[in-house]
Amino acid sequence: MQFPGTCRVAARAVLVLAIVLCAPLSPAAESPPAGPRPELVIPRVDRPPTLEDFLEMKPNREVDGRLAKVTNFIQREPSDGAPASQRTEVYLGYDNKNLYIIFVAFDAEPEKVRARLVPREGFGGDDFVQVILDTFHDQRRAYAFHANPFGIQRDALFTEGGGRGGCRGQFDFSFDTLWHSKGKLTDQGYVVWMAIPFKSLRFPARPQQTWGIFVYRNIPRINEQSFWPHCSSRIEGRLNQAATLRGLENISPARNIQFIPYGAFRSFRTLDTRDPDRPFFVRDRADPDAGLDAKFVFKDSLVLDVTANPDFNQVESDQPQITTNQRFEVFFPEKRPFFLENANFFQTPINLLFTRRIADPQFGVRLTGKTGPYAIGALLMDDQSPGKSVSVGDPLHGKRALFAIARVSRDIFQQSNLGAIYTSREFEGSYNRVGGADSRLRLNNHWVALFQGVRSWTRELDGSRLNGTAFDAGVRRSGRQFSYSLEYNDRSPDFRTASGFLRRPDVRRIGQNLGYSFRPEGKRLISWGPGLFFERVYDHEGTRLDWGLSPSFQWEFIGQSNFRIFYNAARERLRPQDFSGLTQNRDFSLPGYGFTFSSSYFSRVSVSGFAGTGKGINFAPPAGREPFLANTRDATFTLTLRPLTPLRIDNSYLFSRLRDRDTGASIFNNNILRSRWNWQFSRELSVRFILQYDATLANPDLTALETTKNINADILITYLVNPWTALFVGYNGNAQNLDVVPTATGARIVRPRRRFINDAKQFFVKFSYLLRF
Repeated sequence: MQFPGTCRVAARAVLVLAIVLCAPLSPAAESPPAGPRPELVIPRVDRPPTLEDFLEMKPNREVDGRLAKVTNFIQREPSDGAPASQRTEVYLGYDNKNLYIIFVAFDAEPEKVRARLVPREGFGGDDFVQVILDTFHDQRRAYAFHANPFGIQRDALFTEGGGRGGCRGQFDFSFDTLWHSKGKLTDQGYVVWMAIPFKSLRFPARPQQTWGIFVYRNIPRINEQSFWPHCSSRIEGRLNQAATLRGLENISPARNIQFIPYGAFRSFRTLDTRDPDRPFFVRDRADPDAGLDAKFVFKDSLVLDVTANPDFNQVESDQPQITTNQRFEVFFPEKRPFFLENANFFQTPINLLFTRRIADPQFGVRLTGKTGPYAIGALLMDDQSPGKSVSVGDPLHGKRALFAIARVSRDIFQQSNLGAIYTSREFEGSYNRVGGADSRLRLNNHWVALFQGVRSWTRELDGSRLNGTAFDAGVRRSGRQFSYSLEYNDRSPDFRTASGFLRRPDVRRIGQNLGYSFRPEGKRLISWGPGLFFERVYDHEGTRLDWGLSPSFQWEFIGQSNFRIFYNAARERLRPQDFSGLTQNRDFSLPGYGFTFSSSYFSRVSVSGFAGTGKGINFAPPAGREPFLANTRDATFTLTLRPLTPLRIDNSYLFSRLRDRDTGASIFNNNILRSRWNWQFSRELSVRFILQYDATLANPDLTALETTKNINADILITYLVNPWTALFVGYNGNAQNLDVVPTATGARIVRPRRRFINDAKQFFVKFSYLLRF
């Protein structure tokens, strides 16, 4: 079958790509810097350096001349290639157990250094320093260790091309390891001391090590990012620009085994609605629990993680999102530590592992790591949620699903790789299995290409079967001024992924995104320029489903300040198979416009927001009506306050409204308010309080939505020695506009407009402890 619309779009895309490839660009703006990468040789030390050795902003007599020294940082932002505006000196050495890095960060205006006492990994908006270590020297993955001027830690794994698109480097901040840091403000800037145990790193087992290294400094008030050696934004990739680190000899992480047992106690009350005809309250005044996480390291490079009865009570609730009147599933990112750690080993262009599908695990095993040119990831885990989500009389009650994931990737050349993935979910005779291959190819200093093709085999609980395919292909160009991407996505009608995230099957999509940035890099305005996004979506019978064109214009200012305006011209077609009330295809025109902004110009205040207005579709019409066009208005606003060094207040407000075009009557208003307060008494002790209100006010004459109101309060006291040794004490309470009304056969739930009931509450205590051998 021919798809003339798709072919025309493909031809246009090829034409645009040809123009992009042939278009001349400013050599000064886009050409990469020349020259070999520098080498750094670090010495072994007899005495570990300390923070106190550098508090005079220079090494004292005991360590002077005994450490390697790095200086002459070069900017990446805002002026790529220019010398850093503030002097930074870095001193490095090692002994049998640790790698030592000391940053001496001078500042001409030390009173303007941004530093707060915050929880571990919570220093967004602060000045900070960083070291990046490519321990396998393969230019694919690296460890990143950050610290703010108080020595507050943040660690990550950096993966070249690790973004979902496969083309941009990505920091995975879910990674945690044990290391040590201290920091202190001085009258000339600040000093940060780091000690990184070799036991916390993975590297080849050889007498002499060769690593890649970057050292980095961030000064947010002037948008400055500076590196040694120079890491240019004109070149695709980062780790290919790192310096070569030598001098590490006869080091080993030695034996590395970790056990993290935990004990927990909770008391809770919740409304059980699994049987809508017999809702009832469940109470448990004493619910003790225990579990164990374990980690085993093999050959200094492979990590086996085992978890038994994991507990996630301390995990913070999701950031609010508008879920009202959404046609497709809304994506909520994973927040549970076990699933976040080393998640980048399983990433592919098509999202085939969305771990929130594993809602309630009881046991799990994960193997990740690298051996030679191969990166390996494997996961086996159960999920009790399918058996818990049905009533006691259901045949599926008490049953569990089993997930199995395997992923392997092989390095080939120039930060390029070939990979394969297999995923499986099995449940009571039903299954979903997906397998396929993928590739990322770095073509030159600017261009990257990617591809993935997979096939799915599905058997439903009723015995029916579905087989389908999915493909992604694309190219992207990154540069200092000009960026461009072209991508093609294909999901067959019967493609399914039970372990991944699939918005909808039966689509063929072509999308393009391009932008150009003029860079005056002045005292206030750093850059400005236009952008353009275009896409067309068809089904597999050639019917055009969606069409979109969105020009935009944006400005970047100092103080991490941005402003963007945009216009959307779009069309969306609904088919009878999409909505049962439709008798024929309906095509809607959806114009709209709006703006976004963000700023951290003032050290104690950060703001960001979005506002848009236009036309939208009412996807939840009342009974007897088809989806219809309406006027829409959406807005989001966030305000972060840091009035005191230990206090951070994050506030957010989300608003979405749909109005009838003819009468102006409200169809629904959705308002979400959230306030999060954190007081940090010390680096270990903190108190966090969250209050959130979510209300949807619905007009029953114009929508099938119900009026819902929800209030949630959450308080957590944390004493965190390290990511695994911690004490948590928390309370969570929830109230909704619900009422349980008795009936002849049991009870039913109604939603009064004003009455609230406390439908869930919980108190818990959890303690975990790291045992490391």
